[in-house]
Amino acid sequence: MDMTSESSSPGDPPRIVAPSILASDYAAFGAEAADAESAGGDWLHLDVMDGHFVDNISFGPGVVQALRPVTRLFFDVHLMISRPDRYWRRFAEAGADGITVHVEADHDVSATLKAIRSAGLKAGLALNPATAWEAALPHLQEVDLILCMTVVPGFGGQAFMREVLPKIRAAAEARREGGLGYHIEVDGGIDESTAREVTAAGANVLVAGTTIFKADDRHAMIKALRQV
Repeated sequence: MDMTSESSSPGDPPRIVAPSILASDYAAFGAEAADAESAGGDWLHLDVMDGHFVDNISFGPGVVQALRPVTRLFFDVHLMISRPDRYWRRFAEAGADGITVHVEADHDVSATLKAIRSAGLKAGLALNPATAWEAALPHLQEVDLILCMTVVPGFGGQAFMREVLPKIRAAAEARREGGLGYHIEVDGGIDESTAREVTAAGANVLVAGTTIFKADDRHAMIKALRQV
C-alpha cells in the first residue's frame, strides 16, 4: 500500500483523497471499502473511537482485519482513544498501514510515534480544533503526517470549523521551513468548497465521509476533491 498519490503539479505535495468508512453503510463495510477503491479513493480512513477520549464508540482491530483482504488501499487508522500506546500494535497486526494518535491523549507522545515508525508503519499526530499548533512542534521530526481536525472529533456530519485554517497554514510553514516531508491531513466537514480553503492553506490529504459515501456519483466526487 502506497502512501503517495499523484501530485497536482511539480513540487507540490501529493493530493490524497481518503474516504472515511465511518460514513458508509455499516451493514456493508466490506463492499463499501471496495467501492471506495474502485471510485478512485487513495486511502481508506478508519476512525477508531473508544467512548472515553471521545463520546462515541466505533470499532476495533477486528473490523480493520476483516476489511484488509477486500481492498489494496492504504489503511489510514485514526485512533481517537485515551491510550493509543496500549492498542496501536493490535491495529498494526490487523493491517493498518498508518496510525495517527492524538497529542491530547494520555501517553508518551514521542515514544508512541517512534514505536509506530519502528514497526514499519507511518506515524501521524492529530490535533483537536482547540489544541494550539505549538503542541505539535516537539514531534515534527517524528511524524509522517499531521492531522488538523476541522471538527470536534467523535461524530460525523459536523460543520467545518474555519478557525482551524491558521493551524493548517502553520503546519505548512513549518514543513517548508524545516525541509520536512509530512503530509497535512484535514478531517471534518470537507466538501468541494471547504476543500478549496484547506488546500489553499496547505493541506494535501482530504478525509471525507458523508461527502463521498452519500454522493450520487462517488467517482465524480473523489475526482472533484482531488482537482479542486
